[in-house]
Formats: sequence, structure tokens, C-alpha cells
Amino acid sequence: MKYTVALSAAEEGGFTVRCLELPAAISEGDTKEEALENIKEAIELVLEVTQEQARILGEVTTVDVISA
Repeated sequence: MKYTVALSAAEEGGFTVRCLELPAAISEGDTKEEALENIKEAIELVLEVTQEQARILGEVTTVDVISA
């Protein structure tokens, strides 16, 4: 699955990156490449936690959403 990320230069140096579809997935890196690699791990961790929380809460299903 592909996710959209926003990459920006951090004031203190390096780069901050966040996933637009998963606001809890935020990471950083000294270079753009490192930040982009790190956000992949952050996205995976957020998805793992989300799936575990869904299991705890009860029945899990998927829905299709069509935007205009």
C-alpha cells in the first residue's frame, strides 16, 4: 500500500516527515533518504498498534469509501 508523506527541513537540522493518512506516523532523519526510510518503520508500527487495538475492541471488518 502507498501512503502520502510530507517532508520538511527541521529548524535544528535534518528532516521531519509525517504520513498524511496516518497522523500518528511521524519520524525524522539527518538526510531526506534517512527520514523517508524511518517513516516506513513508523507507518508499520502505527498499523500494528491499530490492528491490535481493533482486535481488543471486537469484530474487525473493512469498508470501501469512494470520494468525489
